[in-house]
Amino acid sequence: MNILFLHQNFPAQFRHVAARLAADGAHRVVAVGEDGNLRRTGAPLRGVELAPYAPAPASSASHSYLQGYDAAIRRGQQVVGVLRQLKAGGFRPDLVVAHPGWGEALFLRDVFADVPIALHAEYYYHATGADVGFDPEFPVTADDALRLRIKNTTQWMSMECADLLLAPTRWQQSRFPAIVQDRMRIVHEGIDTRRVAPEPAARISLQKAGIALGPDDEVVTYVARNLEPYRGFHSFMRALPLLLRLRPRARILIVGGDEVSYGNKPASGGTWRQAMLAEVGAQLDAGRVHFLGRVPYADYLRLLQVSTVHAYLTYPFVLSWSLLEAMAAGCMVVASRTAPVQEVIRDGENGRLVDFFDHHSLAEALAGAIDERDRLQSIRAAARHTVVAGYDLESRCLPRQLELLHELVARHGAAR
Repeated sequence: MNILFLHQNFPAQFRHVAARLAADGAHRVVAVGEDGNLRRTGAPLRGVELAPYAPAPASSASHSYLQGYDAAIRRGQQVVGVLRQLKAGGFRPDLVVAHPGWGEALFLRDVFADVPIALHAEYYYHATGADVGFDPEFPVTADDALRLRIKNTTQWMSMECADLLLAPTRWQQSRFPAIVQDRMRIVHEGIDTRRVAPEPAARISLQKAGIALGPDDEVVTYVARNLEPYRGFHSFMRALPLLLRLRPRARILIVGGDEVSYGNKPASGGTWRQAMLAEVGAQLDAGRVHFLGRVPYADYLRLLQVSTVHAYLTYPFVLSWSLLEAMAAGCMVVASRTAPVQEVIRDGENGRLVDFFDHHSLAEALAGAIDERDRLQSIRAAARHTVVAGYDLESRCLPRQLELLHELVARHGAAR
């Protein structure tokens, strides 16, 4: 079977399923992605052929609403060129798996008219009831509702020709229009719980600080791709002055870059780390708050394994892999009482939930978790059990993904 993956930042959410299909000698797997991103991902997945496209030209759209859609159309055109080359070389996919968010799937049917298409249904934007308007610190305008409707256009046009949509969580599925719900299935990308597991003897060295930390130390961890309000960085930073007073021996380990993945940059300019240090930095013991930037995956896992308590905060938005990995590593997680976190964490059973905006309660919950660390082993164990039972890569998620994709191909073949 010939299988085509489309994702501007491949492998992204398709890493495990693409690798498994490529490992099967019966399949030829081709992945189309943006040239610069494919080169930055490091070693390619074994057996996956990469077909890069050049970045789309800058948008010249006259209306601000259309700039993102214009860029998606241009990206889609770049992808069409690659697909036509593949077609001219004799490649015809039996299955296409794509992300609908950036325009790569817009013109699939214009090149391969009769191919089953599965899309990763990550997130559908709404002006109310989710991330937009959630944080009163960043109020939205009436114009935002109109802008978001157009922002969804790329996904909507891509979903029009899709046969199957795969959503990682029930809440993420619920955000999508009712008209596509009959084509949606819920299956997470999966967590490798054999690799991401507790390690009582784990230690992590902070070379710049000249210290090494292990399971007997008081370690508070926070992880995000980028340090920004969408992932509660501002709430976490505001909790630190009280937390450091309550736990004089605690070390705070913060992982994340200084770019912006979601939302906007600070109105004052610079990064959110700079903005929050300007607000609360004078109240912090800089010798105990460690900004680690982005770290290698192995170091990230050790950080989770030595964590006494892990903070995870998010707007009602896409669920981070890092939450499930923290739980799989046996962390005591204190998380925000927001969707889709509540789909995973049950307060007092496999973690603690606090109000996203109540940084005083967050500090007390983190301090309390340190104080009660020896009595919280059952919660840590329950956290790991939740991920193993519901999100394990090998026993649940990957088999289900493959099952749904094979069913789609078989159903399509029977209908022809």
